[in-house]
Amino acid sequence: MYGIFRECYVSLKLYMGNGALLVMFLAAAIYILATEKSIKKKVVLGIMPLVMVVGFLCPIIKKAYVKVFSDGTDTYYRLLWLVPIYLVIGFGACKAIFSLKKSMHQRVALVVTLAVIAITGTFVYTGQYMSKAENLYHIPQSVVDVVDVIAPKEGEPRVRAAFPDEMVHFVRQYNTNILMPYGREMVVTQWDYYNSVYEVMVKPEVIDAEALVAATRETKCSYIILNEERAIDGDLTEQGLELVDTVDGYLIYADPEVIGQK
Repeated sequence: MYGIFRECYVSLKLYMGNGALLVMFLAAAIYILATEKSIKKKVVLGIMPLVMVVGFLCPIIKKAYVKVFSDGTDTYYRLLWLVPIYLVIGFGACKAIFSLKKSMHQRVALVVTLAVIAITGTFVYTGQYMSKAENLYHIPQSVVDVVDVIAPKEGEPRVRAAFPDEMVHFVRQYNTNILMPYGREMVVTQWDYYNSVYEVMVKPEVIDAEALVAATRETKCSYIILNEERAIDGDLTEQGLELVDTVDGYLIYADPEVIGQK
């Protein structure tokens, strides 16, 4: 049981980031619980959030969740989506500020609160997946250009394509008619899932052409997209694929064997 508790605790820590968010949440919830006069607000913003977090750490609840809902992937952390973390923090901070009688004290408390948020937080626009918008879709233009080449026409069935990991986050934001053998669950390192295509296409420093084609055919991929600078041992055209186009530094290969099976 202790091992399961540790797993739950690690998931909570990862979800809460650097730890400051968890501290602010617990402080706000306890403050609301201690000072709020409205029973409804006390229950919704004080008692229930704390009970949900404690319940999340309970090994028995995780075992029951895995048995009933798990499909082989670790989705237990999604229960934390039900906890109104930011609502609790915001309400608690506002309640504390406005509980001060003097306006000067309120202003000082507001400045301190904003400073704490700024110092303990992270500037989201410096994240690895953030970049200046190149188009109205707010996704890399290379993704738009590549997907436009392989996207099925209206009325045609959807196609499956293996994309480099830097494109995976954006493909289905632009066109849901494109399926992929793996999604963002593979490029989030702490999840550490297994996928046969990812193992031979992304993980190795040098791609084995024969192994890649074998994996993509097994998963019925009609297309393989590779960065021109990606090192590969072998030639995909010698494995029966056709080079359809080169777009924005990406090679687009079609697999006639898979396409012919449709």
